[in-house]
Amino acid sequence: MRTEVHVHGSIFLCKGVRLSQVDQALRPWLDYLDVDTIADAHSLEREEPGLSFDPKERVVNVCWTGEVGRSFQSRLTEAFHNLGPLSEYASEVEVTYYPEGGEDEFYQMFIGPSPEAIHDFRRQCVAEDVSSLLARHLGQQETEQVAALINQLFDASRGTRPETGEETPSSSTVIPLHPRNKHLH
Repeated sequence: MRTEVHVHGSIFLCKGVRLSQVDQALRPWLDYLDVDTIADAHSLEREEPGLSFDPKERVVNVCWTGEVGRSFQSRLTEAFHNLGPLSEYASEVEVTYYPEGGEDEFYQMFIGPSPEAIHDFRRQCVAEDVSSLLARHLGQQETEQVAALINQLFDASRGTRPETGEETPSSSTVIPLHPRNKHLH
């Protein structure tokens, strides 16, 4: 059974990263699509650029819609995991599945050079989202208190991760989103 998916975001790369490195990192996704390069990864939607690499700005831009099967998420996760070490800092990519006759599924994927960079970026995103929401209802002092608590919770979660004895760095993280956070064009 095929499902339509939309992938949207920008990944900012380190200085000196070449297109061939981007193509190689995204190989699991490109192989899934049966294309050779990101330039061949066209979106089903004509107005969407698909996948592109801007070497001057050092950014991979993704605005791609396609029909996918069950193994797509694992291929996308693997591709973004490969791209992480090439990134300058953590970035967010939104992935939205539109199953026939079902509820839309929304995910945030974080790509970064290290698990710490992803953790810090996630902290920043949560603090900004919550502060923005609360600022409409509470004063600045109350909003800052909640932001400080969010930072404490993220600090605590970093310290309570189970130790496995060996280092297994991850360069991507997938988080389900509530439908309200859907990306709209």
